[in-house]
Amino acid sequence: MSAICSHTDSIELTELPDVVAGCQDCLATGGTWVHLRMCQSCGRIACCDSSPHRHASAHAHSSQHPIIRSAEPGENWSWCYLDNVAFVVTRS
Repeated sequence: MSAICSHTDSIELTELPDVVAGCQDCLATGGTWVHLRMCQSCGRIACCDSSPHRHASAHAHSSQHPIIRSAEPGENWSWCYLDNVAFVVTRS
């Protein structure tokens, strides 16, 4: 495991959208989710690994977008799937 994320150059988005309706894939199929994550490359909202379908991980692997952030209220952490590290994005 890396102590830091070496893929921060892939971050395009840091802010959540104004409205987060739910996991895009679960909404399309009638599925359920536990927690939501946002891809920081393209903004896709997907469910976490505690959810039945793990759509955020599936998106990261299929798209090669390595970093997600929590889309839960009050949370601002990010996770890099490639480096297996959590961190907080700070922008000045």
